[in-house]
Amino acid sequence: MTQTSSDAATEPGDGLVVGEDGLARPGWAATDPLLREYYDSEWGMPVTDERGLFERISLEVFQSGLAWVTILRKRAAFRSAFAQFDPDAVAAFDATDVERLMADAAIVRNRRKIDSTIDNARATVALREAGGLVDLVWSHRPDATPAPRSVDEVPSSSPESVALARALKTAGFRHVGPTTMFALMEAVGIVDTHLVGSHRRGTSGVWGSAV
Repeated sequence: MTQTSSDAATEPGDGLVVGEDGLARPGWAATDPLLREYYDSEWGMPVTDERGLFERISLEVFQSGLAWVTILRKRAAFRSAFAQFDPDAVAAFDATDVERLMADAAIVRNRRKIDSTIDNARATVALREAGGLVDLVWSHRPDATPAPRSVDEVPSSSPESVALARALKTAGFRHVGPTTMFALMEAVGIVDTHLVGSHRRGTSGVWGSAV
């Protein structure tokens, strides 16, 4: 038995860890309690509201180059700093708000990412005249989802994520490359990249068992 934490029991060898609760999770979600809770209850579940998608895009933007757990630990602070990710409110941010955010040690103080998030809020508002952010993002759902049996089989991008990145950039979004957008698609249930064998595989209601 390989003991990786008090809650991790065995490693089947495909990147899954079977915890003491008998549930199989990928290694990244098996030890840290915050990541485990995020994986068990949120990651891969459908997000179909504008504010929710804007928040997820914003967090993916800030995550670029950082560990996802860092963003999760700062999530409450991000919500407070960015008006609960209300696109209308963030779209109205000005230079004073940028300086406020750059001085906020509770979030990631990266001016390029802050500026991108404000620009993305404005693009989100503008998209309402063309069907809205939710329709644009979900229109890139593929005909089939991956069915990875090991972590090595999980893709980092797809033709649909390339197309989504292109469409968002055309609509005025920034910092939304194909890899970042594939991560978004995984997070909001557009694709199901839970490993076959994970207790979360097929639980989103979007893809069924999808094996």
